[in-house]
Amino acid sequence: MPQSFEEFLARYTPELPIWQFLMNLVCAGLMCYVLGRIYIAYGRALSNRRRFARNFMLIGMTTMVVISIVKSSLALSLGLVGALSIVRFRTAIKEPEELAYLFIAIAIGLGAGADQLLITVAAVAVLFGVIWISRRDREEDEDGNLFVTVNSSGDQKLSLSRITETLGRQCRGLSLKRFEDFGDRLEASYLISFDSYDQLEATVGELQSQGDVQVSVVDHGGIL
Repeated sequence: MPQSFEEFLARYTPELPIWQFLMNLVCAGLMCYVLGRIYIAYGRALSNRRRFARNFMLIGMTTMVVISIVKSSLALSLGLVGALSIVRFRTAIKEPEELAYLFIAIAIGLGAGADQLLITVAAVAVLFGVIWISRRDREEDEDGNLFVTVNSSGDQKLSLSRITETLGRQCRGLSLKRFEDFGDRLEASYLISFDSYDQLEATVGELQSQGDVQVSVVDHGGIL
């Protein structure tokens, strides 16, 4: 007797072995942990990389659990489509690099949840190799060891060109990384290389003598 589509959806629920589920979950967690360590070491986002990397294991393992559950039931899969259509994520991702690492964490969860561990491990290994190679190429191109953020506001707000010109007098390498103008306040972030602390101190003093300026300096490799 032919089954109706509703009966097929209700009965099509294959069991997922618990040992296999736990192994996939542990593997997904380990790969996301390694991904987090790589992001902390090789990432170049200006945000707190160590705090952001803590989310990778949670995202990857949660994705793996969701995929493992819904793949065993067509009814749950269709329900998930409807549920996701009303979910809204309002946290802004400012750095494209952060979004790329989040996609890798989600891909790890998808692969482990679909019980494709071998392919997932191989793909993640290749991705880690690409990250390492691109980091080495980027290190050769970058000429800077400090992130300098300049805030200028009020009636004596400095222009971007004036800030850049002042910084360029003393530094060896200068690269603008972020610029925001809020009307009454300007914020600019640079990747800069100084030969000595005296040059840095002289530059900060010159900037502050020109107007209402606040300067923040952070080591290039220590934004954690």
